[in-house]
Amino acid sequence: MSRDRTLTGLLVDIIWWLESCEDEEVDPDSAVKMTESAGWALLQLPSDQRERLLKTLTGLAEAEQGPARREFLESFPFAIGLAEEQED
Repeated sequence: MSRDRTLTGLLVDIIWWLESCEDEEVDPDSAVKMTESAGWALLQLPSDQRERLLKTLTGLAEAEQGPARREFLESFPFAIGLAEEQED
């Protein structure tokens, strides 16, 4: 597995964990702040690196066999602010 895929998968898993934790495990305000901070940092990447990240996310989603994680990977760019939902 490439470094990009490993680091991207780790980032997604951390955000997924923050979003799925019970309030007793992680303070909800702290989880939101961490997620927003990660999104802000990703938006600071140069455009070529953001594109590479989006391609890596697409590849991870296509290879993912677990439906819940695949759905999370597919929605991640929109949820974190890297992409905008296209209107029909």
